[in-house]
Amino acid sequence: MFKKTVASIMMLAMVFSFSWQSKAQEEDKDYEMWESIMLTPDKKNLKVLSDNMRKHNETYHKAAPYEANVFNITTGPNSGNIVWEMGPMMFKHNDTRPGEGGHDTDWRDNVMPYIKKMHSIEYWKKNDKLSNTGSLTDNNSDHPIMFLRYFEIEEDHGYTMNSVFKQVSATLKSLPGDNPWGLYYNLFLQGDLGRHVCTVSFYKNWADLDTDIDFKEAYEKLYGDKSWDNFLDTLDDTFSNRWDEIWVYNKHMSGK
Repeated sequence: MFKKTVASIMMLAMVFSFSWQSKAQEEDKDYEMWESIMLTPDKKNLKVLSDNMRKHNETYHKAAPYEANVFNITTGPNSGNIVWEMGPMMFKHNDTRPGEGGHDTDWRDNVMPYIKKMHSIEYWKKNDKLSNTGSLTDNNSDHPIMFLRYFEIEEDHGYTMNSVFKQVSATLKSLPGDNPWGLYYNLFLQGDLGRHVCTVSFYKNWADLDTDIDFKEAYEKLYGDKSWDNFLDTLDDTFSNRWDEIWVYNKHMSGK
């Protein structure tokens, strides 16, 4: 009986994962996804790591879908860590990703010795319909500061998530100016790590963070007076946890 129960749970997890990925790919056959790895550097050898990472990315990760970019995490408990990110890509590109021709040896011998810890590897898929990233260029130097907000979905409340982000998207798109913003889904279950969904706001400089874009006013203009309190209540019902990070583009380590 116990073995049957475990088998049923495993099958349910497999079906859920397959359904999530299939649905994501059916929505957009040419979807954009990024592989993301958080790394804890050996702070005694930051210059060596910086130069070696630059050489690695210059040599093996210059062009899409294998283009790599590196970011410094500057706020929150992960401050001091770096993020190595590859994409935009699709799962099929993993079949021909750099490996032979010295790639793996270079990563093993010239990068990993200067890394204290490699954290979980994640795949983040962009919701292209709701994101507002049309004004962004391929050059991260144009918007080198990224404000990330992670969300953990409350059990049995995932059905309200889409409506929440539709409202956020519509509000941002109604504001004057560019206001680049992206919505990304973590494509694999994370267990206790959470990190189910992430939104990213892109900034040209730190001073932009001092600018009030009047989001609340714009929201109530779209959805009516006193709608703001209902929106906040829905956020609390939909997500069990939320937290922020700021990433800063590291042009040198990215090999640019």
